[in-house]
Amino acid sequence: MTDLSAPLALDTFELLVKGDRAPDWLYDGVVGAWGYPLGATLTLITVSENATFLVRVDDDPVAVLRVARPGYMSGVAAFESEVAWVRSLAAQGVARVPTGVPTLDGTFVAMLPDGRGSAWACVSYSYVPGQVLEDIADPVPYYRRIGATTARLHEHSLRWTPPPGFERHAWDLPHMVGPACRWGRWEGAGLGSAELTLLSRAQQVALGVLADVPRDPGVWGLIHADLRPSNLMVDDDDRLTLIDFDDSGWSWFWYDFAAAFSFIEHLPDAPTMAAHWVDGYREVRPFTDTDARYGGALSMVRRLQMLGWTTTHRVDALPPELWAAQVPGTVQVAERFLASTTWLLD
Repeated sequence: MTDLSAPLALDTFELLVKGDRAPDWLYDGVVGAWGYPLGATLTLITVSENATFLVRVDDDPVAVLRVARPGYMSGVAAFESEVAWVRSLAAQGVARVPTGVPTLDGTFVAMLPDGRGSAWACVSYSYVPGQVLEDIADPVPYYRRIGATTARLHEHSLRWTPPPGFERHAWDLPHMVGPACRWGRWEGAGLGSAELTLLSRAQQVALGVLADVPRDPGVWGLIHADLRPSNLMVDDDDRLTLIDFDDSGWSWFWYDFAAAFSFIEHLPDAPTMAAHWVDGYREVRPFTDTDARYGGALSMVRRLQMLGWTTTHRVDALPPELWAAQVPGTVQVAERFLASTTWLLD
């Protein structure tokens, strides 16, 4: 079995920019595993947790291929489990999601060797037409629907029985911030001493609020964990499709609230987005003052977590204006949080 825990990175794709063709080893492997014709093209979309490529056949987009950063998941079962959950969401009509594209052997994961001794886990989903919500001038009106959709995901999570062998990671606090965090530590983001002191205090207060956070049924389950604007597609009929389930795992449902505002908590519209999100969520499930308390604290932790994320990811993984705002924006968020731990929903 291929060891996916090896401490490798996506350096293989570091020199590629959006629109570049995939390396030959990847192209040949994908064509062989999925049976695409030799005239198909495979071009880079972005490099983040994974390298993502667009598959075109006869110039028509047909699929999106995700090449996983080695070590990000524990094994092939984790990738197959992701596809199983997405398929269940589609089958039960919970949300609009892409369709997993099986390989020629009927599985959904291909381990493709790069010719240098490493094998890369690849997963493919059907192409979703439309525009990424991140690119829409005014995303605020969509947040009520995002909240309602998230609540339906949570309802599904509570009643769904995963298939045998189902395996996904957990998003608990040590995996968000601190020495064992899954991404980089925010302390390495080039902060001044005053900024470091302020953010350390904000983290301490947030973790204090979360010291008694429960893991009871009803508040902990399988979640998307990254339903931010870059992972939502809007089609010509103004319908939302949820994409990019690579971060999906076990966590508090409140973490989906926090993730919905990733990188944009500092923007003036953030409280309005949060209010709309909660209004939509309440159409399906309750959202109480206690939920606001834990959700607000997790939002602060998420902001710090994603500041750490910038220390280990490419600059072009975010729009330039959001990348530039991460340190000053996080300072603004920390100041507001320390003034009121539920500021995002006040």
